[in-house]
Amino acid sequence: MQSPHIPVLLQEVLDIFSDFESGDFLDCTLGYAGHSRALLQAHKNLKLYACDKDMEALSFSQEFLKDFQDRVCFKHMGFREVLNSIPTHNLRGILADIGVSSLQLDKNDRGFSLQSDFLDMRMDQNRALSAKEVVNSYSKEELERIFKDYGDLAPVASMLAQKIIQARSQKEIASAKELSQIIGKAKLKGRNVTLALLVFQALRIEVNDELGELRTLLENIEKAKLKNCKLAIISFHSLEDRLVKNTFKRWEKDCICDEKAIRCECGKGHSLGKILSKKAISASKEEISYNSRSSCAKMRIFYFR
Repeated sequence: MQSPHIPVLLQEVLDIFSDFESGDFLDCTLGYAGHSRALLQAHKNLKLYACDKDMEALSFSQEFLKDFQDRVCFKHMGFREVLNSIPTHNLRGILADIGVSSLQLDKNDRGFSLQSDFLDMRMDQNRALSAKEVVNSYSKEELERIFKDYGDLAPVASMLAQKIIQARSQKEIASAKELSQIIGKAKLKGRNVTLALLVFQALRIEVNDELGELRTLLENIEKAKLKNCKLAIISFHSLEDRLVKNTFKRWEKDCICDEKAIRCECGKGHSLGKILSKKAISASKEEISYNSRSSCAKMRIFYFR
């Protein structure tokens, strides 16, 4: 049995956790279990907590990992709350791959692809809000907001929102294919990416509250007061990477006084650990050659002392 999804930065993930000896490991975004299976194979004393909100992916992974079933505890939930549902005192590794799986992108009925006959984009299909609802019910101002905040489309956000408003006034926008035709094939000035792709990114982030989920995960990790634990986060767009980068920098600071303060008044001693990746880790040319979607992946590592 093979996973239908190619895990990104797999060798890099294995290298980062190569010194794992024993204890608990949390895969916050199990997906189709490519990373988890490799880690279970590499570390015989690893107990895995595996979390995913996509029931289709979870069902596949339960079968895919059946040889390790005595070492795996599955959690059907979003990663934002998983740390509140597992013991953390023996947690020695955490992995979060914050991206949409190839299978989700490619399946017509999930509505992620530009050519899909559906308009959904929900990672958790129990969620009420879908891309179809956003596109057909959000006001012009709300559409502009998500295009600016989540698609980096500020110069053209108003124009794109107006296009959608005009199109839906004639008939409901029912498919991703229809939406991509409305947006057109133009590219954002100065970037080699189409407006349609950036609109779809913005819609997906809005529908799944991706930044909110990541922010809550980071907050819960901080509250857990972890010791002797490595955290690896793989992100796929600049908004997520910036959030991870800035959080890690804050966690590493020993002094938390205002930068304008003349002298330290906090007493220092506030550092939670150390950043292990001064620069984000990216996919090799070899990996990109057989998995083009890995070209956007960036991984950052933090160690809680």
